[in-house]
Amino acid sequence: MTAESDLRVLLSGLSPEPRPGRYVYATVPGATPPAGVAPVVTVRESEGLTLVLPEAEAAVAGLTYTYVAGWITLRVHSALDAVGLTAAVSLALTDAGISCNVVAGFHHDHLFVPYERLDDAVDVLERLAAESRTG
Repeated sequence: MTAESDLRVLLSGLSPEPRPGRYVYATVPGATPPAGVAPVVTVRESEGLTLVLPEAEAAVAGLTYTYVAGWITLRVHSALDAVGLTAAVSLALTDAGISCNVVAGFHHDHLFVPYERLDDAVDVLERLAAESRTG
C-alpha cells in the first residue's frame, strides 16, 4: 500500500479505530524499559526514557505513571512527509476540548486521548472524515 500525502484524501479516510485498554505515560532512567515491561511507544529524552504502556502493566511493574489514555489508530496510511494531518486532527479535537498526544508510526498515526473522552474523540474524528468526503 502506498502512503498517502493528499490532505483531503487523508482526512476523508481517517477511519479512527479505538484500541482496547487503558494506556499510561511513565518515565524511567536509562535507555531501556525495565524487565517485563513491553511499552507500545518509547521516546528517549535526556531526562530518561518515556514509556507508553498498558496501565495494568505499569501497575504490576510498580511504575509511577500519569495521563490515563485511550489509544486511537488512524487507519489511513499516511506518508511521513504529509502536511497538515496532525494539525487538522488536533484542531478538531481542540474545538471539542479534548487533549491529544500524537505518535507517528511508519504506516499510521496514533492518538492518545484522555480515556474518559475516547468515545467523544472517535466521534469527532468520524465527523471530520465525513465532512472531508462531502465538503
